[in-house]
Formats: sequence, structure tokens, C-alpha cells
Amino acid sequence: MKRVFTPESPYKKQAKFAAILWTLLIFVACFTPAKEIPKVDVPMMDKWVHIILFGGFTFLWLCAHPVLHIRTFIILFVISVLFGSFIEIMQGILTFLGRSREFMDVVADSIGGALGIALFFLIAYRVQKSV
Repeated sequence: MKRVFTPESPYKKQAKFAAILWTLLIFVACFTPAKEIPKVDVPMMDKWVHIILFGGFTFLWLCAHPVLHIRTFIILFVISVLFGSFIEIMQGILTFLGRSREFMDVVADSIGGALGIALFFLIAYRVQKSV
């Protein structure tokens, strides 16, 4: 399992497949019509969902391309923010979904993206230290 977090990982194909599926999950979740989403009485539940979705997004894409360079982290973070922004813009345009464009969702997406990168970095760093 430790080899997942190294550039020589033999699991890159599986991680890429998981990352693609996760990306598709984000699309499905974010473009599901509002009336089909169950109401949950948890404060800021929507924001937590965005954090988890985009944390998983960056984490899985880093597993697919396990490189420990700040440039890679920054590029993936920017992709995460742009992806979240694109989704919010589309939710605002596609009014028939009953969804709305919310700036705070982009903030939650960004936080999730940063947390996914941080989690990958911490695990990869610990793995490399233990080898």
C-alpha cells in the first residue's frame, strides 16, 4: 500500500480509474436536480459535501500522478478551483435544475482541494520517511 504514494507506484492505472469515477461522481452530484436531493437538517451540510467531494478529487488525482513537487500541487489546486467554479457557473446557467450559483460552494471546493492535497502530501511524506 505504501507504494501508492510514490512516483514508481504500480497502482497508477487503478488510481486514475478511481479519479475519473470520482470526477464523474462530482458531475452527477452537482447536476442532480434540487428536488431530487434529500433534505438534511445538518448545518452547512452542503459545504461539507463540497469539501469531501473536492478533497477526494485532488487526493485521487494525486494518487494517479504521485509526484511530490509544489508545482504539481499548485496546478492541481488551480484545476480544483476552476472545476468548482465551472460547476457553480453552470448551476447558475442551468436554472431548470433548481440549483443556484453560490460563491461559498467555490470556497468549500477550494478548501476541500487544499485538504486533499495536504492529506496526500502528509501520507506520502510519512511513507518516504519510513522507507
